Amino acid sequence: MASTGQLRSVNVASTRLLLAGGRSVLSGIRKRPVEGRVAVQPLGLGGDEQADLSVHGGLSKAVYAYPAEHYLLWQTMRAQAGAAAWGEALPHGAMGENLTITGLLEAEACVGDLLRFPDCALAVSEPRQPCFKFEAVMGFKQAAKMMVQSGTCGFYLAVREPGTIAAGETFEIVPGPRQVTIRELFLAVRIKHR
Repeated sequence: MASTGQLRSVNVASTRLLLAGGRSVLSGIRKRPVEGRVAVQPLGLGGDEQADLSVHGGLSKAVYAYPAEHYLLWQTMRAQAGAAAWGEALPHGAMGENLTITGLLEAEACVGDLLRFPDCALAVSEPRQPCFKFEAVMGFKQAAKMMVQSGTCGFYLAVREPGTIAAGETFEIVPGPRQVTIRELFLAVRIKHR
């Protein structure tokens, strides 16, 4: 049975230099919300760039979605780490995601599930693996470890039907084969890399 979710924000960024791990690297992680309709193409959203195509982008990782439900957790973790003031809100896109969504968490999203928007369709493909660039934008060294421990990784989407997308739209979650959830796959990769 299909359920629905909502697109809270569409976020894009051009690549630019980021100070991370004591060095300056090119990154597209600093996503910001955009207004209006955005093109959804096989390799990503119009106006969005990725710097390291070995870990981000490509057909199976064209778009990155992140559940807005996790934002309060990250606000608290940043405050506890001294990287932000208590109650300081994180803007949508702060996790490096293209789509800030509600209604679909990692434990419910299965590889192959389809997110059907009014003018495009995206398929859940794999979990995001955090890196040193994520720690740089979060402002504290344990951010990647905390993402792994909490399982709040978000997920990549492959473009099945190109079109356009806009904040505020609802999407239908059409179940795929239902063989493995994003959370299960994320935990399996985490254990493998210990």
